Amino acid sequence: MTNVMLIGDGPTKTIITNDLNCIRDHPLKTFGTATVGVDGAGFMARDIGFENTAGPPGHQAVAFRATCDMVIMFNCHFNGYQDTLYAHKQKQFYRDCLISGTVDFIFGDAASIFQNCLIIARKPGENQNNMITAHGRKFPYTHSAIVLQNCTISGAPDYLPVKDKSKTYLGRPWKALARTIIMQSNIDDIITPEEFQNRGPGSKTEGRVKWPSIKTIDINEAKKWTPGVFLETETDKWISQTGTPCYPDMVPGV
Repeated sequence: MTNVMLIGDGPTKTIITNDLNCIRDHPLKTFGTATVGVDGAGFMARDIGFENTAGPPGHQAVAFRATCDMVIMFNCHFNGYQDTLYAHKQKQFYRDCLISGTVDFIFGDAASIFQNCLIIARKPGENQNNMITAHGRKFPYTHSAIVLQNCTISGAPDYLPVKDKSKTYLGRPWKALARTIIMQSNIDDIITPEEFQNRGPGSKTEGRVKWPSIKTIDINEAKKWTPGVFLETETDKWISQTGTPCYPDMVPGV
């Protein structure tokens, strides 16, 4: 089924929840743990919460998975721990959303942009560190990346007391050709030191790892990852035509 729209009464009032996970529900794989899984193109949801309450002992436990094209999520909350939000494939746009988790909690191989979102690191399990993103691009011809634009990256109250013991990293390459772009975002000091015009104490690049694939990008490169270029075309304004708020270019005044 395509072009389905779900509308809730608010992301803290309308909540879809489950606790499927890869430990208790073995041999269930990550894909099958999703509280909500979407496979039909043109899906849109607004004002809804999606959660997986398995907790750190459950390991992989997805709250929301999208395996389809032209997905729009507006003012939604995605709460979980490991593998909270599985942006699996195709083009996806997330606006004014909250995503919380611990390990790889925004992951997949979609062409996904998260604009004006709040990203919250939670307290992980014993001897675990947090990893915000894990992009899964395997082939050079795949048009995909995880883009965080004008987002705020911060820590949950239960994480702040343990942030020096359990580190939080911006991301890791889940597959060999992973691409993650973080631009115009506010990064709190929970991040242990690819970015553009980020701000906040965690945005300093001096202490980051020196891998060849990690770099600071300029304005021309950054514009390639905006919604109007990366997700839409001149003849297909699929985000704009829904009326969803969206900055198609760089966010002004940031």
